[in-house]
Amino acid sequence: MPTIACTRFIAPLLLITLLSACGEDKGAGKHGGPGGGMPPPEVEVITVGTSNATITQDLPGRLQAFRTAQVRARVEGVIEKRLFQEGSEVKAGQALFRIDARTYKAAAESARAELAIANQNVARYQSLLQGNAVSQLDYDLAVAKAKQAEAALSLAEDALENASVPATISGRIGRSLVTEGAFVGRGEATLLATIEQLNPIYANFTQSGSDLLRLRQAIKTGKLKHADSADVDLVLEGGSIYPHQGKISFTDMAVDPSTGSVSLRARFPNPDRELLPGMFVRVRFAESLAENVIRIPQRSVQGGAQGQFVMVIGPENKVMPNPVITGSMAGDDFIIESGLKGGEQVIVNGLQKARPGTAVTPVPVGGTTPVAGKP
Repeated sequence: MPTIACTRFIAPLLLITLLSACGEDKGAGKHGGPGGGMPPPEVEVITVGTSNATITQDLPGRLQAFRTAQVRARVEGVIEKRLFQEGSEVKAGQALFRIDARTYKAAAESARAELAIANQNVARYQSLLQGNAVSQLDYDLAVAKAKQAEAALSLAEDALENASVPATISGRIGRSLVTEGAFVGRGEATLLATIEQLNPIYANFTQSGSDLLRLRQAIKTGKLKHADSADVDLVLEGGSIYPHQGKISFTDMAVDPSTGSVSLRARFPNPDRELLPGMFVRVRFAESLAENVIRIPQRSVQGGAQGQFVMVIGPENKVMPNPVITGSMAGDDFIIESGLKGGEQVIVNGLQKARPGTAVTPVPVGGTTPVAGKP
């Protein structure tokens, strides 16, 4: 009996041991066999070289409507009806509000009747004047009264017409500032709503007067060349570039003594009404042209206690920090003043995996084929 019990105990133990061994074999194959080391992580790099670049500057600004018109009551009365939807597009001449016009209709009818009587008197006095039944003075007074009646009718008809308040420009109308039943126009032209023309739209921004002077001196000495383009880009709050380019439409010829800056304005198409007045934006425009400079993506430059640096691929594909000094911007790229000579492989993407001294597999930006490392 003891022998049989022992045999029954050893058999399951042997089976568990064999299964464990199989699991270890599968695990070893999963980690790449003997050694079990992970391959070096891939990072995307660019090979530094010189080229010509358009130096740009991003300046903060605010959007402003191309035209703004205030809708005001030009006659006194009670708002009878609002004829538009708030936030909608309206056309110039479109009726927006209707003021109770019963008083003005009565006044116009009365003035029309008075003019008819005055014209009849003029005709009667004219025939009497030919027969010397009235004097020339009586006839002239009748003519003057007819002209006064005609002027009174014109004023009454204008008031009747103004009881329908029109849009003076085409654009997007905001909220109504009065409600139906409100009394408006007594003693002042009551503001009823505001219309803003949003296509095109202005971007107002400023440039430092000292920066402008420094740029002109660099161009004068030949260090930089003047950029003739008046085209500008709009950088939205999220960092995306607005798809429609604009043009510089105004540059102040004087420096504001209170701010030390020069005011500028650019005009942008806004067909989809995507841009709204008051939005914060950055205006990117070409300042000058630089020749044979090194430029690298802004995201590849890091900062530390010792200043700015980039990560480069060193011997044996190991990561090395490389100090740099950046200068102006060329779009989203930095112009490198010093620290890079050309030929270096600078890491652009994958910096979180690129610790100094670690080996990596460099691939070109946007590519999948590893590039040759430094010997």
